[in-house]
Amino acid sequence: MSPTPPQDISFGARLWRALVRLTVTTLLLCMAGAAIFFWSQLNARTYTLEVREGKLWVLKGRMAPTGYEPWNPSDPAMVDAYAPLELDGSPPMGMIGQRFTDRDELDRALFSILEGLAKPRVLSDDANMLERGVYLLRRADRLTGITDEQKHSLKAMKADVAFYTARIKLEDAQKQIEEALIQLRLAAQNPNRHNRAANQMITAIEPETKAMTEALRKALHTLSAPPPAPVEPTVPVLDAGAP
Repeated sequence: MSPTPPQDISFGARLWRALVRLTVTTLLLCMAGAAIFFWSQLNARTYTLEVREGKLWVLKGRMAPTGYEPWNPSDPAMVDAYAPLELDGSPPMGMIGQRFTDRDELDRALFSILEGLAKPRVLSDDANMLERGVYLLRRADRLTGITDEQKHSLKAMKADVAFYTARIKLEDAQKQIEEALIQLRLAAQNPNRHNRAANQMITAIEPETKAMTEALRKALHTLSAPPPAPVEPTVPVLDAGAP
């Protein structure tokens, strides 16, 4: 028996086939759209790091299957923590281009970078270096997703900074007290409407300020100095010709 010619297929059968094709096509399009939406959601929650012109940038995935853009947190308090970071010529190896699926992973990676930059600076006696180290620690302190070990490291670096910061403030206090006495003597030695008050202030505070500046000088140049290197005991050399 010969197959039924196309023209003999009923209108109902042709309509059914068309509906089946339409349904399958619609399902495929819905599945493709759902897959694209899923990957877009996943990409939007992904972070990565990139170096641009010597600075480390935090990038966040766009609401698309692929692609990143510089991340600007909606919370103003967090903007500084994730702002472009000057690397000072020390690009982090092994972290550039990695994908971080949540902010905790990103925080731990960023802390490792900040820690490497901050450690030599918080131990420096140079005021500019120390100031840079304090800034790096301030940024690290705002990362909420770091591990307990990283928190311990941050606490230790803060302790180092506290000592050097206190030392700088004491140096400033000593200079300001000495400068204030110089200005008071200048006002007391020349006729002016504050001459009498300046003499009274000098009489009242000069003994105490001298003691204070001497104590500050001792603390800064003696007590805070590194301990002297141990002296190795000398071994007497025996004369080979001695009996």
